[in-house]
Amino acid sequence: MSAPASVALAVLTLGAGVFIGALWAGRRARPAGHETGPNLADLLHRLVNSSHSGLAVVNQHGDVVLHNQRAIELGVVRDDVGDDRAIKACEQVISSGLPLEVDLSPLEHRGRQPEAVMGHIRPLGDGFAAVDAEDTSDAVRLEATRRDFVANVSHELKTPVGAVGLLAEAVLDAADNPEEVHRFGTKILNEATRLGALVTELIALSRLTGAERLPELAVVEVDDVVTEALARCRLAAESSGITIKVDEPSGLLVDGDRTLLVTALSNLVDNALAYSPPEAPVTVSRRRAGDMVEIAVADRGIGIAPEHQQRVFERFFRVDPARSRATGGTGLGLAIVKHVAANHGGDVQLWSSPGVGSTFTIRLPAREQASAPSPAQSKTKKIGTEAPRGPVPGHPVIRV
Repeated sequence: MSAPASVALAVLTLGAGVFIGALWAGRRARPAGHETGPNLADLLHRLVNSSHSGLAVVNQHGDVVLHNQRAIELGVVRDDVGDDRAIKACEQVISSGLPLEVDLSPLEHRGRQPEAVMGHIRPLGDGFAAVDAEDTSDAVRLEATRRDFVANVSHELKTPVGAVGLLAEAVLDAADNPEEVHRFGTKILNEATRLGALVTELIALSRLTGAERLPELAVVEVDDVVTEALARCRLAAESSGITIKVDEPSGLLVDGDRTLLVTALSNLVDNALAYSPPEAPVTVSRRRAGDMVEIAVADRGIGIAPEHQQRVFERFFRVDPARSRATGGTGLGLAIVKHVAANHGGDVQLWSSPGVGSTFTIRLPAREQASAPSPAQSKTKKIGTEAPRGPVPGHPVIRV
């Protein structure tokens, strides 16, 4: 139970027995024109109504004799009648004198808020019980996310580990055939590489989501980030026959961690290469937009359907699992990009249209330069026909 709820419940428990007496005392005749402050009943009423928990007092007959607005919002009380589950729990607590917890979540979850409610029932004595209900939706969603993450990680790790085991057996069976040994050995190496990439990205994602403290941010040149990220992706681009087109150096600066920014940008470029047809250009551009620096990666690939655009930044989410595994993706790249941007005080925008292509834009707070860049530095050259950077009717920009 949260601290404010505990305090409110304690006051409710201590004050329930004297509420009527204090109310009567507050209404005694006073001298004409004499003004007084709030009495105990008024203060108790204010405290109960200001609580973030749903508070209610139920008597031994199942009647709700006192409740606050929050109890109505959480569904504990409707039309001055208590939820059947809460009433039955109160009767049991009054009878046994022992506290009890009961799930008061809405029976119909579709579109209902909150999604989960937990009720704490305490005896007050003299035939009364107190209900303290709190919204536990966030905790329930977090636990569901944790379970999904563990299940996804287990599945993703199981695939390459199982493949390595099977391929090792195949190598042993083909020990007398050098060509087969070479073929299976190459596959083992590929699976081991994939497994290593997955573990590396899991560690990076854990670091970004708070398991470790991020290093102190330093002044980073955006041009250096672009250059290093493209160097990482050069081999993949050459093997797929895709040309990466880049605009002119910008001279822009940001405060950040260079390694993380390079990782995020290279993930976007790798993603564009993986989902683009051969010989389709991928463009990388940078610009200053108000107080933000924008680094955009645009492709002429298959695009992303509108119903999937909000989810592509989720861990392990894949629009087409078969295609993603064929390209060697871990399903964590875009999640890492989102967290890198967020940890730098920025965000990621996505524009995409099926059959046209996608543009992912990392937006970071700009650092003011000591002197204005020269015209040559600030000039941005448009290369190729890239996907539109701004909103397009029917295809909104998704920001995460």
